[in-house]
Parts: sequence; structure tokens; C-alpha cells
Amino acid sequence: MLPVNATLGVVLAVLLVAAVGVAALARLADGRGRGYARAIAASGVRAAVQLAAVSYVIGFVVRSVPLLLAFIALMFLVAVRTSGRRVTDNGTWWWTAVPIGAGVAPVVVALLLTGLVPVKGIALIPITGILIGGGLTATVLGGRRALDELHARRGEVEAGMALGLLDREARLEIARPAASDALLPGLDQTRTVGLVTLPGAFVGMLLGGASPVLAGAVQLFVLVALMVVQAVAVAVVLELVARGRIHREEAGGAAGAAVGGAGREDRRWARWLRG
Repeated sequence: MLPVNATLGVVLAVLLVAAVGVAALARLADGRGRGYARAIAASGVRAAVQLAAVSYVIGFVVRSVPLLLAFIALMFLVAVRTSGRRVTDNGTWWWTAVPIGAGVAPVVVALLLTGLVPVKGIALIPITGILIGGGLTATVLGGRRALDELHARRGEVEAGMALGLLDREARLEIARPAASDALLPGLDQTRTVGLVTLPGAFVGMLLGGASPVLAGAVQLFVLVALMVVQAVAVAVVLELVARGRIHREEAGGAAGAAVGGAGREDRRWARWLRG
């Protein structure tokens, strides 16, 4: 296991500076020109502070079921806020709670009812955290890809509605392939586990003294559960985008018909074409 000492701190600082330097030299930025160098630096520092705080907090919450449930609720709310602001800048961001919750809640409830995971912080917090994190990633990737595709191909959406497709159906036809790509990271991780990558749960249990068979069984469970959570999250966020529940304010006029959900003019043309 890694020793917690000054050497570890220095190595972490050097790695973080290296990541920031590469991002700055390569001018890595998002679609709006906002560079990722500062974001990487801020994320590294924030992660250190948050992990230090959480390490102490978990020691208290594991002793009380109400505190445990409150901590899990906090994890969920932070995930919703983070994913929502990544997907859209307007007030529809809170809808990302639906795909994350729809994916995570049934799996966690099933684990508790079957007794595979006890209502104890030492077991429930890491499992739930992994699942919420997977739902967050799938929701962000699926939502952003769907909205980007609808914006870039809004003319095709309008053409579909003019030919008689409902607004939701036209958007689904365009956004579904792009949003579905959000499943690729999880699929690749599952396909290559043990051959290319050794995920954290497996390595952590080995370092903790568990047998390789037990560590492998736990990791398999985590990967399969993550695939369920991510599949549900992508399906739900795609549906929300198609129905206009999640949209972007920048899509005004013709773009708003494709993304925002108005489409009244297109429906009039559709009725006229159908006679």
C-alpha cells in the first residue's frame, strides 16, 4: 500500500503539474474555448481537500444509519449538480437527477433486499459511490452527445417532423446513436478487465489482503452493476432530451424547434403534407 508521507505529496504535486502543463501546451479546451489547464489544477486541489474531509466524515457516518443515508443523499445531490451543469447551462439541469436515480436506486435496493450489501457505511458508501459515479458519467456523456447532435443536425430533425414524425420521434432518430456512445467506456472497461486494466475494487481488495478469487468476484459484480446503471441512465437521459425536458437556451428559433420542443410550425406543415 502507498505510504502517506511527504514523498507521496511531492509525487502527487509533480503529476498534477505535469497534467496542467500538457493541457496548457496542447491548448486543450472545450467547445467554448475554455481551457482545461486551470480546470485540471482546480480539480486536483479540490480532490485533495474533499478526500481529506471525507476521510474524517466517513468515520462518523458509519456509526449511524440516519447519518449514513444523509451522506449518500449528499453524494447523489453533488452528482446531479455536477452532471446537470455539464449537460446544460439553463434551469433544466436538475432533470439529470432522473437518469442517475433511475439507474442507481433499483440496483442499490436490490442489493440491500438480497443481503449482498448490508446497511453499513463501510460497505454501502463505496458501492453506492461507484454506482452514482457511473450514472453521472453516463448521464453527462449521453446528454451532451444527444444535445450536440440535435444542434448540429437540427435541419434533419425539422425535416423528419415535416414528414409526419412526432417531435419526440424525430429527435430520437437523430440523437439515439450519438447518446448510445456514452456506453462505450464502460463496455471497453468490462471487456478488457484483467487483460488491460485492473480496476480499483480488484486492486483495493488485493491490497487489503483478500484472495484473488474474492477480489475478482467483487470486481465482476461492480462491473455488471455499472453496466445496468449506465444503460438505464443513457436511456432515460435520451428520453428526456427527446421530450425537451433537458435542452439548451442557445438553441433558439429553428434550433429551438429541434432541441427545445416548440415545433409548432413543423407540425402545421406535417398536417398540410398529410392532407
